[in-house]
Amino acid sequence: MPRRFHDAEELLPPATAFKRALAIIYDGLISIAVLLVATWIYTIIAGWITGWDQYEQMAEAGQLSGDPGLTFTLFLVLYLFFGYFWTRIGQTLGMQVWRIRIENLDGTPVSWSQALRRYVTAAAVIFLTLLASHYLGEATLFVTVPALIALFFPINGLSVTDRLSDSVVVAVPKALNTP
Repeated sequence: MPRRFHDAEELLPPATAFKRALAIIYDGLISIAVLLVATWIYTIIAGWITGWDQYEQMAEAGQLSGDPGLTFTLFLVLYLFFGYFWTRIGQTLGMQVWRIRIENLDGTPVSWSQALRRYVTAAAVIFLTLLASHYLGEATLFVTVPALIALFFPINGLSVTDRLSDSVVVAVPKALNTP
C-alpha cells in the first residue's frame, strides 16, 4: 500500500496562484545556489580530467562557452533536486514555507516519471519563452506572460504542468504540513 499524505477521500483545495508564485521565487533562489555548487564541482572535475593548464587555456579562448556537458549536468542536478523533494515529501523548500504540495489525486506522492514530466514541461516552456523573447524583442510580453501564466498558474485548478504530470498542487492546512 503506497504512503499517503492524507486520506484518499479527503480533497485538499488547489493552491492559489499567489502561493505558487511565492514558492517559485523562493525555490528559484535556492536553485541558483544549487546550480552554483554544481558548476563549481563540474569545473573542478573537468579541470582535473583535462589538466588545469589546458582547461585554463580553453576558458581564456572561449571554448567553454555553451559547454553541453555542463548544460546537461545542471539540467540533471535540478531535476534530481526537485524530483527528490516532489517524490519524497511532495514539497520543495519553498513549497514547505508557503504550505503547498504536489501530490496525486488520491493523496499519494508523485512518481519519478511524473516529476520528470513536470520538470521537462516547465523547462521546455521556459526555454521556448526565452527563445521567443530573444527573437521577438519588444513583442515578448505578448508571448512570455501568457506562457508563464499557463505553465505555472492554475486554470480551473490545474496548470499545464499539473495536467501533463497527472498531479495537483494543493494548499496544505497547518496541521498537515509535517513531512
